[in-house]
Amino acid sequence: MPMKPTKQTPIYQDALAYLEAARSKGLSFNMARGKPSPEQLDLAAPLLETLHASSDFIDAQGQDVRNYGSLTGIPEARALFAGLLGVGQDNVIIYGNSSLHAMYEQISRSMTHGVLGEKPWSQLAEVKWLCPVPGYDRHFAILEYFGIKMINVPLLEDGPDMDFVEKAIEDPTVKGIWCVPHYSNPTGITYSDAVVKRLAALSPKAKDFRIYWDNAYAIHHLYKEGRGELLNIYDEAKKLGNEDILYLFVSTSKISFPGAGVAAFACSTANLEQVKRQMGISTIGYDKINQLRHVKYFGSLDGLQAHIDRLADILRPKFELVDRILTENLSGIDGVRWTKPRGGYFISLEVEGKAKEVVSKCKQCGVILTPAGATYPYGKDPNNSNIRIAPTYPSLQELELACRILCAAIIVEMAEG
Repeated sequence: MPMKPTKQTPIYQDALAYLEAARSKGLSFNMARGKPSPEQLDLAAPLLETLHASSDFIDAQGQDVRNYGSLTGIPEARALFAGLLGVGQDNVIIYGNSSLHAMYEQISRSMTHGVLGEKPWSQLAEVKWLCPVPGYDRHFAILEYFGIKMINVPLLEDGPDMDFVEKAIEDPTVKGIWCVPHYSNPTGITYSDAVVKRLAALSPKAKDFRIYWDNAYAIHHLYKEGRGELLNIYDEAKKLGNEDILYLFVSTSKISFPGAGVAAFACSTANLEQVKRQMGISTIGYDKINQLRHVKYFGSLDGLQAHIDRLADILRPKFELVDRILTENLSGIDGVRWTKPRGGYFISLEVEGKAKEVVSKCKQCGVILTPAGATYPYGKDPNNSNIRIAPTYPSLQELELACRILCAAIIVEMAEG
């Protein structure tokens, strides 16, 4: 039966003493973002040594990647990312290192020049966006920057609440929805086939409505067994002649190097032709040397997955450690629950009505967590409950200590009411 600690229970006294001891140690653990650890980055270090002689810099079309050209990316990079995104090679554009930048660019272009002949959003009285919550804070930051009104959509165990979504898109001012479909940030859920099919079949009132399909964790499995497979939304939409509704994004930020990876964007032919015209004004092409060395190092989709499997050997013990410590300390406490993802980069922790207070107490002890509320638009968690745990960067020893401080902070806050 769920229980609630009080100031009279021994676990409260123990937790209070633990926090007081931790505060005196001058600790400093930053778990605010999902950064790869140095061990993860070291695994990809040989990638930097793949190109040496002049002949190494020639792509599949015979072009020297050190020179101008290839606006949409070198062909072998487009082919590699086509496999990752589940689309045809001709539907792919290779960007720089950041898929977030590609998303920003698409929204910015929609604001200034519109989408496929529709009026630019900057000329509209109001623009709205659907935001499954809890979600990714940087998605929300882009929308807030452009003054786009965000609408919370409940994120269920199988994906966004599709009844809510289908009702909301009857409003022509609703222009898009964020989706992190595989091992979603921060909950770790994977969209069900039924949800993917309903998204692919959406018929919004706004012709310029787009699904921003941020498949950041497309192959980021923690376990080889029981991997959650994600239905190919592009194929589903294409069956219905509805592929224009999709923008798809992915990158190697959590595979090779966040600061020097490769990002890709995919869309329908009609969308792609507009994007190419707009891109051609701002750039002659992105870093093709980096594209080529990624292709030479990973080789294929199987090569990417083999590398992810090696990364999983580093990450899996960290996720399991967090779950073990939370289970040991918080099981049975009323109002506390957390996810147990089988992939991705985060664990979502719910502490009903106490998230801000818990994050503050952890900070006093030297443990920096993602700000409470960050997983909701405008930084406003209506229930003050969600805390995103990013276990990837700290060492196992640091992570264990940080999690024990987190647990103690939760117990104290729940007891003090």
